[in-house]
Amino acid sequence: MPRVKQAFVLGAGIGERLRPLTEQLPKPLVPVFHRPLITYAFDHLIAAGVSRLVVNTHHIPEAYARAFPEQSYRGVPIQFRNESPVRLETAGGIANVRDLLGGEPFLVYNGDILTDLPLQPLIHEHQTKGNLVTLVLRSHGPSLHIAYDSQTGLVTDIRNKLGTGDEGKYLFTGIYACDPAIHDWITPGKVESVIPIFLNMIRAGAKLGAVVIDEGSWWDLGSRTAYLSAHSSLNGMYAPAVDPLAQIEAGAVLRGINVVGAGAVIEAGAQLEDTIVWPGGRVQGGADLRRCIVRSGVTAAGNAEDVDF
Repeated sequence: MPRVKQAFVLGAGIGERLRPLTEQLPKPLVPVFHRPLITYAFDHLIAAGVSRLVVNTHHIPEAYARAFPEQSYRGVPIQFRNESPVRLETAGGIANVRDLLGGEPFLVYNGDILTDLPLQPLIHEHQTKGNLVTLVLRSHGPSLHIAYDSQTGLVTDIRNKLGTGDEGKYLFTGIYACDPAIHDWITPGKVESVIPIFLNMIRAGAKLGAVVIDEGSWWDLGSRTAYLSAHSSLNGMYAPAVDPLAQIEAGAVLRGINVVGAGAVIEAGAQLEDTIVWPGGRVQGGADLRRCIVRSGVTAAGNAEDVDF
């Protein structure tokens, strides 16, 4: 059975809920344990057999050129497609890269999630059932809006939009497999979410399948609270909390779980508690920060709690 060799990673997110963090970077490039969030998606996909990546951009597209100057990651080529002047949303984004994806099946992966759930069950379900689209669902999480029939393996409604009376009991992870025939359902150039497309598929009797994968962890890092929480909960799983190239001066005090990136400086007399300092950030001596985030190239000073610098 041929493997799915390509993936479309959604990198055009603006990250309004993460401002001011996303004034400096697109949401998928916000650092998580010292490296861009989107690279965790790349690692996950490469481990599942993907050998070609397509990424859409919109907000601060030049940041992607800086992050991936060779347009590759671990030897895997990345093709970028900028959406300008407007962001096309998920369905519009898929239509906009149709020429790059060609006539082969592909995975879609939201660029603002962090997960290690196994992808092989998705690929197997999609290929063996002959679905047009196959979603990865979880039976727990913050937004349970997908109605799924485990007997047929098909999605039957989303938020009761089709009037089935089922508001949904499953979380949509933002990861799915697509047959290239999905392009027949999408209008090129139209700004549109993929959800109305999925609802149209259900109405028409097209096979919108799903697989429930509760193994591993799954985080939507679209909000400040989730961003901090993920660093706290996943501490030690991905990288040392304090990068070896960070400078922690004598007399600085770090309490709780603090994540300090390469080139960051924590001056003598500074106190940090459950705070994230991006690579190249600085905390001034005498500062007392609690649950704060310090961006690259920014110096934080004074006493602050739940503040982003």
